[in-house]
This record gives sequence, C-alpha cells and structure tokens, in this order.
Amino acid sequence: MSLAFITFRCRFGLAVVLMLANAAVVCAQTTAPAPATSPVQSRKTSEPYRGDLSIFDSPGRDQRLQIERVMDILGISPGKTVADIGAGSGWFTVRAARRVTDSGKVYAVDINPEAVRYIANRAKNEHLHNVETVLSKADDALLPADKIDAVLLLKTYHEVAQPVVLLRNLRASLRPGAKVGIIDRNGNGTDHGVGKDVVIREAEEAGYTLAGQYDFVKDGMNYFLVFGVRQ
Repeated sequence: MSLAFITFRCRFGLAVVLMLANAAVVCAQTTAPAPATSPVQSRKTSEPYRGDLSIFDSPGRDQRLQIERVMDILGISPGKTVADIGAGSGWFTVRAARRVTDSGKVYAVDINPEAVRYIANRAKNEHLHNVETVLSKADDALLPADKIDAVLLLKTYHEVAQPVVLLRNLRASLRPGAKVGIIDRNGNGTDHGVGKDVVIREAEEAGYTLAGQYDFVKDGMNYFLVFGVRQ
C-alpha cells in the first residue's frame, strides 16, 4: 500500500469525523427547547365603553364613591402628580386636578381618542391648566418615567385585556412610595366586573404589594384596593 493512499484515507476519515461532529451540533441547536418564559395569563374582559361619556357625571357620584376619601387614602394633595388611567369623561381627572392645584399635575390616560379629545376640551372649559391627556396603548399607559405619585383606575380594570403587562409597564413611571388604586366590582370579567382576588393576584404577579383594601365606595357595591411597588 502506497504512502499516498494511506495519507488520502487518513484525510478522508478526518473529514468524515468533522462532518458528523458539525451535523450533531446543528441538530442540537435546532432541537434544543427554547428558554422557558413565564407566560402572562389572559382572562375574560368586558368590551371597553365607547358610548356617551357624559353618563359618568351622574348627580351624587361624588358621595356614592366617596371620592374625597379615596384621594385622601391615595395621598393626592397639592403639588402631587396623578395618573387617571381609563379616564373616560375625565370625571376623576378634574377632581384630582383641583386637589393637586396648579403646583401639581394630572395625566388623563385613555385608549379611546374620543375620550382624550373630550377631556382636553373639558379641561379647557373648566380652566384647568394642569391636565395633560395621553392616548395610550391597551397594555401601556405611556406615562413619563419616575413622575407619578398616585394612580387610580376607576371602574376600568375589568376592561384591561393584559392587566399584568399594563401594571408592569406602569412601574417605571412611579416615584418611590407611589400608590396605585383600583376601584371595581366583583364579576366574571365579561359583566363589567372582576373578582377582587383576581386583581390582587395579577397585581402581585406584576410586582406590587397590597397596601390596603376598602369597601366604602358606592355603599359597599364596589371594592377599593391600594397597591405599592414591591421592594
């Protein structure tokens, strides 16, 4: 057997080994499972309201919701910056704007362009210069970073399709010690309500801690939950 033939066989054998090794690497890369991620659970929600916005300004609503007491608990006072998420007609926006005075600010946040226009006109007509409207995304309030002292979602949470994502995105906008309030009623998600235990679980998943819960709003028909960011 010639030396040239032996050299050829060695080189050929080495090439085959290298090809098989490369094929094994490619196979492992294509068949390896993707890294596990924690899925965000979805749940049933109510269709966002698109009707006549003036219905939210019904007589006596201040007393039924005890909105002054709500603002006390959330620490809304002169100079504070507040976010009204799912602002609708701006019913809470204008009350918070008067509370914080011109030294504070209120962001009126909604996914409905008509609601945003409605609130902008309302603030102008009521001579409130500390209101800024925000046309948000369904899962992101699009608020500035590290600006917000208090948040209220008033009868809105049951319409949020990705509440955990929304709350996670909100965290970057909150100042240290900020409070997030949620007022809603118990329900199955599709009946303009969502269970209190569901809200607490989702908020905890998003990185919040329950700081207080109350049942004084609207004669006990609704619950009022207050959360802080988990440290």
